[in-house]
Amino acid sequence: MSIERHYKSLLRTVSEYEYLLTQLSEEEFIQSPPDGGWSYSETYSHIFQSNLLSIIATEKCIVGTGVLSRKRIHWMAWLILFFGRFPPVKFKAPERIAAMTSKISREDAINLIAKFKIRLGEIKSKIHKANPYQKTKHPRLGLLNAKEWFRFIEVHTVHHTRQLKRIGRKLTVDS
Repeated sequence: MSIERHYKSLLRTVSEYEYLLTQLSEEEFIQSPPDGGWSYSETYSHIFQSNLLSIIATEKCIVGTGVLSRKRIHWMAWLILFFGRFPPVKFKAPERIAAMTSKISREDAINLIAKFKIRLGEIKSKIHKANPYQKTKHPRLGLLNAKEWFRFIEVHTVHHTRQLKRIGRKLTVDS
């Protein structure tokens, strides 16, 4: 898949996030599910804070401030990026990422999404210029180059749409 197709896929998915925001009240947005999992608010915080960090990692690859490495991508990371899905097991966010997650308002979520879309558009046209051996470390997937980071952002963003559906089901059952 080309960078342009990944970009369009990301924009479609982000549109789903924006639409969901229009359907939720502030109270619904910050309400935690009865099982103690993340609220919509915390999930949006995680998705877009993580994605902004991933954009920074991508930029490091583009400008050459990562690590030069000819080492191949780990086979598990390759499978995730190739198939566009995480394995069907629940993962906890890395501690550093989880620590950044907080309950945010709908307005904060709207602002994070806007910032993400701007930054995404800025890096999209620069990825093809990146040295494929210029990489930065992902907390779980190892060293990734700019194209791999961009694909990861897409996979990560799509992955969390399923989590949002689960939250909606849990909150509906609780009502």
